[in-house]
Amino acid sequence: MCNYFVILQRIMSTVIYPSPIFGPVHSRRLGVSLGINLLPKDGKWCSFDCIYCECGLNAERRAKAPLPTREEVYEALKSQLQKMQAEGPKPDVLTFAGNGEPTLHPHFPEIVDDVISLRNKYFPEAKISVLSNSTQIHRQTIREALLKTDNPIMKLDTVSAEYIKRVDRPQGNYDVKEIVEHLKEMAPKVIIQTMFMSGEGVDNTGNEFVDPWLKAVKTISPRQVMIYTIDRETPVQGLEKARPEILDGIAEEVRQMGISCSVSY
Repeated sequence: MCNYFVILQRIMSTVIYPSPIFGPVHSRRLGVSLGINLLPKDGKWCSFDCIYCECGLNAERRAKAPLPTREEVYEALKSQLQKMQAEGPKPDVLTFAGNGEPTLHPHFPEIVDDVISLRNKYFPEAKISVLSNSTQIHRQTIREALLKTDNPIMKLDTVSAEYIKRVDRPQGNYDVKEIVEHLKEMAPKVIIQTMFMSGEGVDNTGNEFVDPWLKAVKTISPRQVMIYTIDRETPVQGLEKARPEILDGIAEEVRQMGISCSVSY
């Protein structure tokens, strides 16, 4: 791997990202990505507690540091973009990601505006992406902010409430039917991301999960679907990657609906 890619802090089997800016890193789905982490630098801040999360489980990664301020994000991003403009590499994308759910930051909409302004000044061809678990899209201000970005990439692992409770483990009220309705409001720009996996008594790769998920995807009518599987060690042991042929089969069903679909093995 090229030496300009950041070495992230590893704690046991998980990754904690620097804040407010990290990278650039090489993303399986997005290319050369400069990360924007609106969460604390020393732990997680998330409305999900996924058993496959690369940042670990919430209880084991509780943050003590504060959220970065809007001003801190702006200055750190400006400095990094100036450096990359002078020294390289050129980013393909500026990505809201990191140690939890970016839309939980109280100034997420304003920070999106700041990032757009800085992107336009330094790397106008770069895209702006958000990796979100979709839990905050009931808030109109969050939906509007997400739709200002180039790639609002929203999680929908399944439409099974039981699976979500067991695997994604929402930390508050979560109604998947309501989430699907709000995702429909974000079409045709929205991108759906889904983690397929098995092991430890969970498996969302069978028809009983895939068929209802496909119906929801068709209803949402997103611009694209990104399906992927486990790439790093997980905090809950025993989880297994979905087999390539299974992911390819699901992707083909999505494409048959006239929706673009990418696969990361």
